[in-house]
Amino acid sequence: MLDIKALRYFLAVVDANGFTAAARKLHVAQPAVSMAVRKLEQSLELNLFHRRERSIELTDEGRVLLQHARRIVQATADAELEMREIHGLKRGEVRIGVPSMLGSYYFPPILMAFRHRYPNLQLTVIESGTRKIQQMLSEGEIDMGVIVSDRPPEELESHVFLREQMMAILPVEHSLAQQEHVTYEQFFHEDLVVFKEGYFHREVLDRLAKEYNYDPKIGFETNLLPLIKQIVRQGFSISTLLEMAISDASDLVARPFEQQVWLDLSIAWRKEGYLSRANRAFVDFLLDQAHT
Repeated sequence: MLDIKALRYFLAVVDANGFTAAARKLHVAQPAVSMAVRKLEQSLELNLFHRRERSIELTDEGRVLLQHARRIVQATADAELEMREIHGLKRGEVRIGVPSMLGSYYFPPILMAFRHRYPNLQLTVIESGTRKIQQMLSEGEIDMGVIVSDRPPEELESHVFLREQMMAILPVEHSLAQQEHVTYEQFFHEDLVVFKEGYFHREVLDRLAKEYNYDPKIGFETNLLPLIKQIVRQGFSISTLLEMAISDASDLVARPFEQQVWLDLSIAWRKEGYLSRANRAFVDFLLDQAHT
């Protein structure tokens, strides 16, 4: 029989890439971690790790167990949470991954209003790119996340809550700011400041450049939204953002592309996972707000 505690220790060793680092993460003594994993190996009659002097590596058998261990540990956590919630929505935690632009400009009033309605619930907001958010959802690091849902992964349940247009962002004195719209050719001819790979704006830009055979002139890569706006403001580059991101910047303008680019932003969670009552309350609240 597989021991859930041993599986948790096994996963910690894999994720930390070592027994000592796993022990620190688990706040236990290193020998306890080593012993638990060794007993797991003995019960399975398999070696799960190649142990070298300064590193470890999963064996083929260890890689097979890893896939099952993640599902077992997550399912156990889901069951424990559901049992705790039988007594009602009096406490709980909402863990959500949000891209930086939405975290800065769209979600603050929604989060504050939700907190006002459910004062006993804890909100944890993690900023990251949509690709990383999908990974964190799959691995159970967060309960829900915001993704761009043109091609949502099959393992995720998703519901659109916002449809926004990608806009070219320019300083007011830029020649393109005088136009009603910007062509792809005009945009890709300029020096660009863009998000790093893994963020939805960057993925759409890369797709457009490949589709229309443009070679983007990327001068800056950063995930810092204030820095992107400052670089555009100073005239070093132009960018593309949602229009809401420059609502507080009178010296920047947003112009749509001639061939408009629309983004469907969705709240997503694991289909096979347990969505807690706290998280379900947040989903309902977010979708209600989107439709008002």
